[in-house]
Formats: sequence, C-alpha cells, structure tokens
Amino acid sequence: MDTLRNMFAKPDPNAQFRKCNMVIRSNIRKLDRDIASSKQAETKTKNLILAANSRGQRNPSQAKQAQKEVRTFARELVRTRKNTGRLITSKAQLNSVQMQVSEAFALRKIEGSIKASVTVMKDVNALVKLPQLAQTMQELSRELMKAGIIEEMVGDILPEDEDLLAEDEEEAESEVDKVLGEILKDKMEKTGALPSVPLPAKERQQAQAEEEDEEDTEAMMDQMRNRLEALRS
Repeated sequence: MDTLRNMFAKPDPNAQFRKCNMVIRSNIRKLDRDIASSKQAETKTKNLILAANSRGQRNPSQAKQAQKEVRTFARELVRTRKNTGRLITSKAQLNSVQMQVSEAFALRKIEGSIKASVTVMKDVNALVKLPQLAQTMQELSRELMKAGIIEEMVGDILPEDEDLLAEDEEEAESEVDKVLGEILKDKMEKTGALPSVPLPAKERQQAQAEEEDEEDTEAMMDQMRNRLEALRS
C-alpha cells in the first residue's frame, strides 16, 4: 500500500529541498578541499621553480638544465593556477545555485507553484562538466528536474565551457614568461641576484633551438617527472 501511495503521491517539497541542499553543501565542501589542495600545489611548484633557478645560478654548468626545469615547472604552475580559478568559479556558481534553489522553494510555499530557472540550468550544466563534481551534480540535476527548477536534457541545451578548450601554444608560453617574471622578480628583490630566467624572447628561441639539438639525459627527465607526480599526488 505504501509503495502504491508513493507512486501516485506528489513529492514532498520539504524532502526535495533537503535533498537538494544536502547535495549542494556536500559539493561545496568538496570544492573547498580541492581549492585548498590546488593552492598547496601552487606553492610547491613555485618553490621548485625557485630551487631550480638558484641551482642554475650557483652552478653555471647546470644552467641549461636548470632553465629547462624552471620552464617545465612554470608550465605546471600555469595549469595549476587555471585549475584553481576554475574551482573558485565553480564554487561561486554552486553558491548561486544554492541561493536560487532556496528562493524557488520559498516561492513555491507562497505561490504554490515553481518556475524553471535558466540561470540555475546554466550553472548546473557547467558544474556537471567539472570532473570532480560530475557524478554528484548529475544527482542534483535529477532532483532539480523532479522539483521543476530546471528542465530536462540540460547538457544538450547549452554549449561546452570554452575555458576547458585547449589554449594556443604561443599564448601559453607568454603566460609562462609572465609567471617566471613574477616569481623570479621577487627572488631578485630579496637576494639582489640576477635571475637566470626568463630569457628575452629572441634569446629564448635560440636557446630552445640549441636545446632541441641536444639529447636530454633520461635521468634528468625521470627526476622531473617524479617531482611533478609527487606534486600532483
């Protein structure tokens, strides 16, 4: 009898609101943890850049190898910062969803009806595409559809997030130069030492051309890969 009653009875708005709110709060806590972890990774990568640069200054014979490491770590830092930015944006979107869901259920109590929200639909669609939240956001989207706050087929309505598309290589290298200038400028002001990187554009291109003609040692590459793996873990 209870099963039949549940099949034909209307969903309890209070139960729906509690479930939606529970999923949203759980995702906000996860984003907070991911943001903290990503910022820690930024700090570690910055320290690796400074260490490699200092080693290149102390040992001129290792300058080229140090420059390679510095740029590799700088690229990793650029990627990590972009990831942190995406996570912070996602948290803001999720907070917006939480506020609008609360408002929607409050209006439902007053007016007895609810209207689908295009803004919530857009934010949920973006959050579903975030790998860290994909599964739980799909659960939230189902609950929001049941409540009538968003419509069905969210993923087909809105375009892909442009922030996740691959970036132009030249623009990425420009960001690497900017990051290195920022980090090594701080080092120079503290120590009075001239940073070994970044090189001016023309000199950097010449150095890169020379480096391409030289075969990197496997030991050095393994060392860098291990550092980056340790950083991501």
